[in-house]
Amino acid sequence: MEFKRVVVTGLGALTPIGNTVADYWNGLINGVSGAAFIKSFDVTNFKTKFACEVKGFDADGFLGRKDARKLDPFVQYALFSTEEAVKDAGLDFEKLDTSRIGVIWGSGIGGLKTFLDEVVNFAKGDGTPKFNPFFIPKMIADIAPGHISIKYGLRGPNFTTVSACASSNNSLIDAFNYLRLGKANMFITGGSEAIINEAGIGGFNAMHALSTRNDDPATASRPFDLDRDGFVAGEGAGTIILEELEHAKARGAKIYAEMIGGGMSADAYHMTAPHPEGLGACLVMKAALEDAGLTPADVDYVNVHGTSTPIGDPQEVKAITDAFGDRIYDINISSTKSMTGHLLGAAGAVEAIAAILAIKNDIIPPTINHFTDDPAFDPKINFTFNKAQQRVVNVAQSNGFGFGGHNASVIFRKYQD
Repeated sequence: MEFKRVVVTGLGALTPIGNTVADYWNGLINGVSGAAFIKSFDVTNFKTKFACEVKGFDADGFLGRKDARKLDPFVQYALFSTEEAVKDAGLDFEKLDTSRIGVIWGSGIGGLKTFLDEVVNFAKGDGTPKFNPFFIPKMIADIAPGHISIKYGLRGPNFTTVSACASSNNSLIDAFNYLRLGKANMFITGGSEAIINEAGIGGFNAMHALSTRNDDPATASRPFDLDRDGFVAGEGAGTIILEELEHAKARGAKIYAEMIGGGMSADAYHMTAPHPEGLGACLVMKAALEDAGLTPADVDYVNVHGTSTPIGDPQEVKAITDAFGDRIYDINISSTKSMTGHLLGAAGAVEAIAAILAIKNDIIPPTINHFTDDPAFDPKINFTFNKAQQRVVNVAQSNGFGFGGHNASVIFRKYQD
């Protein structure tokens, strides 16, 4: 069977460093940190008092106050980034077969804010169940693609992928596979997350997963730095329009890049910790390369998972070293989480956008906040520390790893007709 080719024809982003794709990319290549003290709730009694919050997002202005109240922030974010992507792709759904257009969306947690508010309100009451009728449909993780399909009248495959921080990489891979098998013409895909609230920050603090660098939030996300002390929570959404090539050409679409492969694996090791030898991470990168029909010599850039945790970063570097061999010295590696923080289920989509734009612009976004070399890492590896680097990027790979040992890696290439 001959697979159909799949291309990227639209992008949308709502991130801690920019509420459009252009602003997000500008923030990335200029090394802007999105971390600051949390404004959405009182952090007085919390170990971590900062995060990478979305800034200047007006849900009421975007959706109207009545509709905004019916939607959890993770759905608001999804609709916002998707609107940008739909416009960017020049889509007129009245002229397209909407039964052949689907939505596959990733979210690791879903409506955490809604769940928190409803349970707290119940706990404060007299035991009488007085729940909001929108409680369940606001909270469930699958509701974001449902709302996207309703808004645009899309009747193709529609579901959510939930694999913690690999969720939106999995959504991209699923959409890619449906398209190359000819099961649809187009997908709106990506991911969103909104966990910067009392439950999200408190829960991750209880796990000792978050940085507690409260004296200097802007530099707290330090992937591959000797003094990294945990990840910085982020929020937002990323939307990617994936389209079968001939369908895109027939409607005269602009093409950012071609998606050519995806890999999935499991660590089969621990509930939250990565495999100490990076076995699952190495396996998933090799699987993605094999799926794309590439060798390590073909890759120019890897946007790594790189969360800035003491145990996670070394395992990923070992995995890349094992997967790429000596080629590791010829590629650029960077963690854009150093700027956006960790968007959990939305991370894969937002970071895939960074990889796509690196291909389009031939610029590698940096890993910022590097101050002290970690002797555990080979100094010949190019982590793209602190400053963006220009180079021809023909192929970019982007990794996402999640609690539960879920691994997903996606690969994009410069488009050639």
